[in-house]
Amino acid sequence: MTEGTTSAAAEGADTLTRLEQEGEIAADYLEGLLDIADLDGDIDMDVEADRASVSIISDSGTRDLQKLVGRDGEVLEALQELTRLAVHRETGDRSRLMLDIAGYRAEKRAELSELGAKAAAEVKSTGEPVKLKPMTPFERKVVHDAVKSAGLRSESEGEEPQRFVVVLPA
Repeated sequence: MTEGTTSAAAEGADTLTRLEQEGEIAADYLEGLLDIADLDGDIDMDVEADRASVSIISDSGTRDLQKLVGRDGEVLEALQELTRLAVHRETGDRSRLMLDIAGYRAEKRAELSELGAKAAAEVKSTGEPVKLKPMTPFERKVVHDAVKSAGLRSESEGEEPQRFVVVLPA
């Protein structure tokens, strides 16, 4: 191995270790939260797309966990920010950790990928840009990725909370 290859491999291992540490800190924080709220749930940790990913799942049905998702994922978004703050407090580094509860984000990701693909297909057939409804940063990211995989480009326009995706012709 060359020196550049060795340092790149070491950097990748360091990044993986850091992300796993973020996941551990987040899991501990969320375990405490579940205990306080007297909710049952198992914590699953992973590293996906260069970010720590933590999921709360339950065998006893997701009805109780839906309280932690809230309407349109609002509570989930707030819990994700609180969890990121807990990680930041421990590590001193900004976290991009993703939190999923009861499969909410996984389902949302599938729906949004389909929306992005449909918008891309419409743009390809009409040649006209398509503006989508306002979305959260997470939702916009998923749509941008779907549009990119369809071979087109997209941009975000507007100001929060009314920021939206525009799918553009090639």
